[in-house]
Amino acid sequence: MGLTAKIRTRDGWAVSHAVVTVTDMTGSQVLRAEADGEGAVRDETALAPGAYTVIVTAVGYAPAASSAIVTASGRAEVGTVTLARQGGTELPPPGPWTIDPAHSGVAAVAQHLGISSVRGRFTEFSGAIEVAPDDVTKSRVEAVIRAASIDTGNGMRDTHLKSADFLDVERFPELTYRSTGLTAAGSDRWTVHGELSLHGVVRPVDLDLAYLGTGADPWGGTRAAFRATAELHREDFAMNYNQVVQAGIAAIGTTLRVELDIQAVQGESLPQG
Repeated sequence: MGLTAKIRTRDGWAVSHAVVTVTDMTGSQVLRAEADGEGAVRDETALAPGAYTVIVTAVGYAPAASSAIVTASGRAEVGTVTLARQGGTELPPPGPWTIDPAHSGVAAVAQHLGISSVRGRFTEFSGAIEVAPDDVTKSRVEAVIRAASIDTGNGMRDTHLKSADFLDVERFPELTYRSTGLTAAGSDRWTVHGELSLHGVVRPVDLDLAYLGTGADPWGGTRAAFRATAELHREDFAMNYNQVVQAGIAAIGTTLRVELDIQAVQGESLPQG
C-alpha cells in the first residue's frame, strides 16, 4: 500500500469527495487519489523513499497541506486529515442569529454504575446569538431549554429525572443560559463565559466552543455551525440524589458532560415552512 489517509471534518464526519495529491521536493505530482464513501484514501502505488508534500482538497473546504516521509517500505501513512469549511476561520457576519432546534442537539452524558454511560437529550429548546460587529468578545448568546423534554430512551428513567429528585420540572420548568463574556482560545475556538439557571440555582458555567464554519442553506439563508462542551456537577445545582450500588460506586455519576451541536440561521427568526 503506497498511501493511506482518512479525511474528516472538524466534527468527525467523512469527506467522501476529497482528493489527495502527493508532490515530491521538486513540486512534481507523483500520486493523486480520491477518498471513498467513508472518507478513506487507499492507493497501492509504491513511492520512492524521501520527503513529500501531501495536499488534500475538497469542494467547500479549505485545502490542507502536510509533509510525509516515505521509508524503504514505499508507504506514506498520512493518518487523519481534518478539513475546515471554506472560510471556516472567518467569523460569522455580525448581527442576530437564531438557533435552529430542528438541526441542533442538546445532550447530556452521565456515568452509569461506574462502567458505562447514559446519554440523554432535550428535545425542546430555543436560543439566540448576537455577533458583535466591532469586538467579537462582546458577542452574546441566550438559550432556554424545556426541562420536561428530557429523553433518555427509557420512560421510567425519564419520569424519575423529571421528578423532585433531579430536574423537578413542576417547580423549575426551564433551564436558561446567558453568556457574560467570550475569550479567544484559538483561531476557531472560544471559551464562552455564562450563567446557567438549573433546578432553581444559578451558577457560572463555561462552554468550550468550536466554530465549524458558515455556509448557505437550501432555503436561501445563511447558517453557522458550532459545537460546544461543558462539565456540570449535580451537587452545584442542588441535585443530590444518589443510590450507591456498592462501596464507592454510585448508580448515577455526579458529573454530567454536556454536548451541544448547534446550527444558527442568520436573522432574528427561523425561516417559515
